Amino acid sequence: MEDETGNAPVSAGPRPCYYLVALAGYPNYGDELIAAGWLRYLAETAPEAEVWVDTPSPGPAAVLLDGIHPRAKFTDTLWRLCEEAPGEGAWPAAAWVREAAHHPGLVPRLHCGVELLSRADVIHVVGGGYINELWPKQVGLLAGVAAAVERSGGRAAMTGQGLSPSGEDVAPLVRALADHFEVVDVRDDASAELLGVRTGVDDAFLDIGPERYESADELPEVMLCLQSDLVEVGIGKLAGAVLSMLRAWKVPPRDIGIIEGIPGVDREVFALFERELPGARFYPFSHLWTHGLPAAAHQTWISTRFHPHLLAAAAGASGVAISIHPDYYATKHRSLAALGSNWTLLENLSEVPERPTAGGYHPDQLARFKHAKREVADQVYAPVVRKPPEPPQPLPPAAQS
Repeated sequence: MEDETGNAPVSAGPRPCYYLVALAGYPNYGDELIAAGWLRYLAETAPEAEVWVDTPSPGPAAVLLDGIHPRAKFTDTLWRLCEEAPGEGAWPAAAWVREAAHHPGLVPRLHCGVELLSRADVIHVVGGGYINELWPKQVGLLAGVAAAVERSGGRAAMTGQGLSPSGEDVAPLVRALADHFEVVDVRDDASAELLGVRTGVDDAFLDIGPERYESADELPEVMLCLQSDLVEVGIGKLAGAVLSMLRAWKVPPRDIGIIEGIPGVDREVFALFERELPGARFYPFSHLWTHGLPAAAHQTWISTRFHPHLLAAAAGASGVAISIHPDYYATKHRSLAALGSNWTLLENLSEVPERPTAGGYHPDQLARFKHAKREVADQVYAPVVRKPPEPPQPLPPAAQS
């Protein structure tokens, strides 16, 4: 039976209810890739499950991720709780979201969504770099999940998390909230040190394979992915550094391709020197999502974004990863280099590196990363034995400034 909205009601019977927290729908290529990968995993292992994806953009996410899991639905409860929390800091946001998750009468418009959250068997905060001091209120996502499993006795899990940078004042809060998670998996050394766990790999490795790439007879020899957001060095300096590399490498413009990880945002830097590259090919986000990433082993990439680095290196391509934010993107790119991507990390944009030729990840490495992430996935979605509900615990006292 369906309700008046046309949606099947949440089952109160034996059908498991899995609740994913993601940043899908903006869209951003890496975030969409991760959410799609987890939905494919659940379509394979739990096609009968009720699956909810909590994202700040549920409408666009529903379009981009439509049909991957047969019972997936989309909402924005946790993200709206974070948005509506008073103040701008992590501590007040976490305290308010946790209280609202225990007492949904505080947010009557979200009452039904909060009750759904507290009935989920597994609440899974999927990977990405969206819980850190750049967006402090989003620590409330962890607080909301902690409160929900306190009420339900279900399982909380986080995978592929990039929690850096995390300020000293917020670190005790993040550690305390992570204690409520049965599965804790992070993708970089800084996040692992913060939580006292082993370093894992990014969630995109779960679903990596030939089907993620464009099958075309001819692809450009040099590929660019250049963002205009979070560029601390300035987009003019970034444009100059990339154009200097292309000139030093003597790359004909017709052999250059440009991809768009975030629509519009990843065209602005290219637009600054587009007239210098007549014949270069531009791949909008819609092309990537429909046809796959145009990456192959014969190419050289220049990328500021993390997931094009990951996917292109996985295809065997050589590359230069440009750090445009030392506290954020440098950590992300170093995590891939530490796994053996063989890419050059450029942090001084006044330098012009030689064109790299070392290739990307070896197939044996990729198989190992995929297996490791699959083991984490199987832990997250192992059969759940609900624990008795816990009384809500106070947050640790905020650090004094």
